[in-house]
Amino acid sequence: MRVLLLGGSGFIGRHLTAALEARGDEVVRSSLRDPASAAIAAAACDAIVNLAGEPVAQRWNDAVKERIMYSRTELPRRFLAALAALERKTTVYVSASGIGYYGTSETQTFVESSPPGSDFLARVCVEWEAQALRAGDLGLRTAVLRTGLVLGTDGGALAKLLLPFRLGLGGPIGNGRQWYSWIHVDDAVGILRRSTVATVPTTRRRPSP
Repeated sequence: MRVLLLGGSGFIGRHLTAALEARGDEVVRSSLRDPASAAIAAAACDAIVNLAGEPVAQRWNDAVKERIMYSRTELPRRFLAALAALERKTTVYVSASGIGYYGTSETQTFVESSPPGSDFLARVCVEWEAQALRAGDLGLRTAVLRTGLVLGTDGGALAKLLLPFRLGLGGPIGNGRQWYSWIHVDDAVGILRRSTVATVPTTRRRPSP
């Protein structure tokens, strides 16, 4: 298979590239900063995996929040609109999302069918997924992967969390009661890799454990 990877330079993207190539796939990288060019590349690929988006792990202000939303909604919308105008062999569209979809709670257990929250990240995820599911209008099998923190020893959130401990400054964060739903990068990559295969059932969303 030939797989277009959007946002492939990040932590998950690097691992996914290695896993797809180990399976014998050809990985084509592109950027949503130029949706039209990315669509041209996608038209010649069998599957698309979209991991692109403004990093969430930074200090937020109004401008950052606007970039977070814009990168996950407007740019995918433009990309899919451009793809719709092209002859293509693409059959699969896989998009990242996040468990921020559900909002937060110290007591509630969230499952895939739980309703969305009302905070900023929940609104981002709802609109992010709505744009991803537009790929189904193009006849593409569409999958959305909701994950929490993706952990691994060579990057991602864990590298930032470990730094104060390595400096001898580690300790409880906040009041210590907040929870994190996490998934190992190998498991996240395994789900993404499987989702690109044409035999996976139509329109599947997968939350992290």
